Amino acid sequence: MIEPSVPLVGHHVNWRQRVIRSLIYGRDVDRDAKARARVGLAMLAFAAVYGVIAFKLTFIAVVGDSHGTRRTASQDAIATARPDMVDRNGTILATDVKSPSLFGEPRRIIDQDEAVELLTATLPDLETQEVRDRLASKKGFVWLKREITPRQQADIKKLGVPGIGFLRENKRVYPTGTEVSHLIGLVNIDNQGIAGIEKWLDNNGLADLHRAGFASDRLQRPVELAVDIRVQHALRDELLKAKDKYKAKAASGLVSNVNTGEIVAMVSLPDFDPNNPREANDPDRINRLTTGVYEMGSTFKTLTLAMALDSGKATLNTMYDARGPLRYGKFAIHDTHPLGRAISLSEVFTFSSNVGAARIALAQGVEAHKAFLKKVGQLDRLRTELPESASPIVPKRWGELNTITISFGHGVAVAPLQAVMGINAMVNGGYLIPPTFLKRSEEDALKMAKRVVKKETSDKIRYLMRLNAEIGTARTADQIAKGYYIGGKTGTSEKVINGRYAKKQVLNSFTAVLPADNPQFQVLVMLDEPKPLPETHGFITSGWNAVPTGGKVIERIAPLLGIEPRFDLPPPDRLILASSKTAQAESR
Repeated sequence: MIEPSVPLVGHHVNWRQRVIRSLIYGRDVDRDAKARARVGLAMLAFAAVYGVIAFKLTFIAVVGDSHGTRRTASQDAIATARPDMVDRNGTILATDVKSPSLFGEPRRIIDQDEAVELLTATLPDLETQEVRDRLASKKGFVWLKREITPRQQADIKKLGVPGIGFLRENKRVYPTGTEVSHLIGLVNIDNQGIAGIEKWLDNNGLADLHRAGFASDRLQRPVELAVDIRVQHALRDELLKAKDKYKAKAASGLVSNVNTGEIVAMVSLPDFDPNNPREANDPDRINRLTTGVYEMGSTFKTLTLAMALDSGKATLNTMYDARGPLRYGKFAIHDTHPLGRAISLSEVFTFSSNVGAARIALAQGVEAHKAFLKKVGQLDRLRTELPESASPIVPKRWGELNTITISFGHGVAVAPLQAVMGINAMVNGGYLIPPTFLKRSEEDALKMAKRVVKKETSDKIRYLMRLNAEIGTARTADQIAKGYYIGGKTGTSEKVINGRYAKKQVLNSFTAVLPADNPQFQVLVMLDEPKPLPETHGFITSGWNAVPTGGKVIERIAPLLGIEPRFDLPPPDRLILASSKTAQAESR
């Protein structure tokens, strides 16, 4: 009888199992020890996985967001670093500080109603519906409030609301407040420049650096401005006093280095605090020195006389008929203080004769007059670092009547800074230098300077300005700022109201150079619609308000600018004209 085959099958199975075990475990191995090692390895693996999870949960609980969220938020908010701004002596005018901002992650909010209630109770200025809408969105990240205080941050942390976190951003602060607001400008909530030098920075590469990720906190050099905060403060203080005293609608002024074009101080009142951006939206707080254009009045006579002297067709002693009004068609040009006789070119300046200035311009001709004003930068838009600028208002058809009125500052409206640039060229030896709000050396200024009048012409203009401070309309300023040997020219221009000139609404200006024998700086003071006072005897012309204001400004800033007072100096014909003739003779 044949035996069943089951044992053979079992034997075959046992053989196959032995082969597999041999391949897996090898031979002569303690399988119990191997099993214990495998269990230990598995325990370590589980411990590592749970450790990573625990660390991640702890990180989220403490920091309040994930790395991905932080990266997304930092890309979403462009409140990146900006370089410091400093004045010419290194005083900080604008800098960045770190400020916390509040955000939410709607997908992680457990109880939306509770989160809204707690947040609005802690931050009462939050709009309840706006917060609710944002937390109800399907976004991974939403801003709830930018730039909160450290105390508010601490209070919100105590709430322990999941899905609510903080991101530290750069916040722009201005330590000097309103002092240099129109010059520096301001930034928006994302630290992007929207006005002034702040906007210029973004337009000149800073925004590109931000987008490329290279504008880090510590790798940016400070921006050195030409402004001197000490001079700026003194100018602003005196303008505030004058605006209040004469009940003026506005007041403005600047101090310019005539040899470099640097703007050492610039004030336009009313101004604003860049730390409170809402103030900047007030349309009355514009920068009147760059964005406003005005008929500059008799200060333009400086350019008219310089044109005649430089052409060689006139001298300081050339006579002009000022016996009565100058009639042109139905128009008649009058002098404020008519002399009733022929007057010299020098007297045209010191007595501020409109009739004399008109006759001087007519003698040069319409085309020559127009060409000269264009050469000295009065007919084209002035471009500086400040984005805020305006084009001059120039007659479309320029005829003789236009030349007559423009000769004494009516009929062409320019930005005051533009007029200052032209006057600088008349007193600095004849060089037209573009204004700048950044530090600039005399060497760099000369490289971009353009000669527009001869040095002899510049000497004669300086003589006329000094003479005007001694016996003309600028006497009051010279008496206040004794010893600084200033030269000056006044301007009173009637404002155009409803298409007509209003005699009681004027824009007054006073332009001064110091010292007149070797000018270093020009000072411009402007008062918009000053009112008559008992001490001004009811007059509102610039000699009664802008001139004394300019004198007080010079008295305060001259020592700051390194100008020492000098007394018992000879008259201008000897100190300026005689020295000029001597220099010319020696050069020959």
